[in-house]
Amino acid sequence: MAFDSDKVQGVKKLTDRYAILGVAYGGHDTSAALMIDGKLVAACEQERFDLTKHSRAFPNEAIEECMKIGGISWKDVKEISVGFDHIDMIRKVYLQPALENIDRIKFLINDIDQIKTLYRMESIIREETGFDGPVKLFRHHKCHMASAYYPSGFEDALLLSLDGMGEIETGMIGRGIDGKIEILFDKVWYPHSLGLIYSAITFFLGWQHHSDEGIIMGLAPFGDYDAEIPNDGRTYLEVFEEIVQVTGPYSYEINLDWIAYHQQRDTWVSEQFKKVFGEKRDSGDPLLVHHKNIAAALQKRLEDVVLAQLTNAREEYGLRRLCFAGGVALNCSLNGVIAASGLFDEIFVQPASGDAGISIGSALLAESERVGNTLKPEKNHNYYLGSRPAQGEIKLAVQDSGHPYEVPEDISATTAQLLSEGLIIGWFQDQAEFGPRALGNRSILCRPYPESQRDHINSRVKFREEFRPFAPAVLAEHTQDYFQIEQESPHMLIACEVQPEKKDSIPAVVHVDDSCRVQTVKESNNPRFYELLSAFHNLTNCPVLLNTSFNVKGQPIINNPRQAIDCFLSTDIDVLVVGEYLLRK
Repeated sequence: MAFDSDKVQGVKKLTDRYAILGVAYGGHDTSAALMIDGKLVAACEQERFDLTKHSRAFPNEAIEECMKIGGISWKDVKEISVGFDHIDMIRKVYLQPALENIDRIKFLINDIDQIKTLYRMESIIREETGFDGPVKLFRHHKCHMASAYYPSGFEDALLLSLDGMGEIETGMIGRGIDGKIEILFDKVWYPHSLGLIYSAITFFLGWQHHSDEGIIMGLAPFGDYDAEIPNDGRTYLEVFEEIVQVTGPYSYEINLDWIAYHQQRDTWVSEQFKKVFGEKRDSGDPLLVHHKNIAAALQKRLEDVVLAQLTNAREEYGLRRLCFAGGVALNCSLNGVIAASGLFDEIFVQPASGDAGISIGSALLAESERVGNTLKPEKNHNYYLGSRPAQGEIKLAVQDSGHPYEVPEDISATTAQLLSEGLIIGWFQDQAEFGPRALGNRSILCRPYPESQRDHINSRVKFREEFRPFAPAVLAEHTQDYFQIEQESPHMLIACEVQPEKKDSIPAVVHVDDSCRVQTVKESNNPRFYELLSAFHNLTNCPVLLNTSFNVKGQPIINNPRQAIDCFLSTDIDVLVVGEYLLRK
């Protein structure tokens, strides 16, 4: 349905501006992004509004929120950009394979609702928004690459996109030169997909595909990929080397004897896979060493294949910086291997690397077209682009809750003191992050010691698996005192090892393999969170906090003050800080 943000009160209207609305729709993680006169001013995920994780719904509420943030109405929107060429996908993924292989007809029939949506993409956008201006379509993986390239600040860089699939391609390699994107390689096509094989194994191990792949990444360090498979004689890694085969400098294939997702999605893996690895684990079944070894082999094979691609590209093109996006780029262990390899001087990973990020990428490509391909990369680490409470909204939510509250004179100092005492804090401030990581505005925080802090949050606050790690947020100037990383990591997407002498001082944020998914915090990027970390450092001589997203398992990150209060009251969070207000239990 259409809506008019002119009715929004208290927002300064911008007139005679060129606004581009980026839309991600047609798959999972729908979203919207808004650019005004070449500047990214807002980006929101639909899941934060309809409360369905990885939402596939048309992003009406996300669009409306972006327009509120930007202070515009539909009359200011000059074009809509979409990060998907839907007609190309129907032809290449469904129609052509069905004509060539009768087994694919069943797959086409099973996906008929998805095909209808894809076919009517432009009509749906116009019906939902009432927009009658230009709607521009861009290739999915090029949008991913653009989303990483333009905010990186790298004039010349290698570009890599990897995910489940775009139109037909499951990855793309490109080069960004002086603001222009050149596609270098795009010949790995569905069903040969690093993203989908990871999803298939996620499903086989008892978790939700297209959602829980990060759990498998966290499980992998507990396994041994060089262990021998029972009653087989081969190691787990040797079998995964047969499943995922490198076929050229930049190409790989998934051995179709081992998978079933290209024909049906109820099993994902083939009978041959089950003959070697056994039956699928159900979510309530015990987690065995065998399952951990499968996860370890999958992760290792992913790292080996991607590193081989990048090694060849670095040698051929000589580019010293890397921009990475697509769902696979959310694998921070892989990113850590890339960063530690020495192949590149610096890497930039798009914070919203999943499909939500293509709303940003398509808007950037549309802007580049508008200005005659003169758009230049500009370093932008600000991904606090989502919802911000309206004036008075926090106070009203706190008062309506009926819960006692206080307004400390120095909220950061008071919170730091509570953190130093071991309390778990729900921390809600200012504008929401865009992407799956909480970066200090929609966070659950606690001190990074003792180790039992991690276990308590997993079991009593997040209600999730006990083996899952938590990330450290660190004052940027102290990063290398605690972590073995040579570049900044403001978006919690590059894993690295803890400094050996610091491991025992921050055990709650160190994983079983001594890795940490570090977030480096600068005052320029998040002044309030930096102030809190500094206050905690002054009290404890520790510049690190445990930082995890403000939600419970299976739910999106909270988006407004009322949700923050509800989550606080329904979990073992000890204290809620929402804006300037502090609530205790």
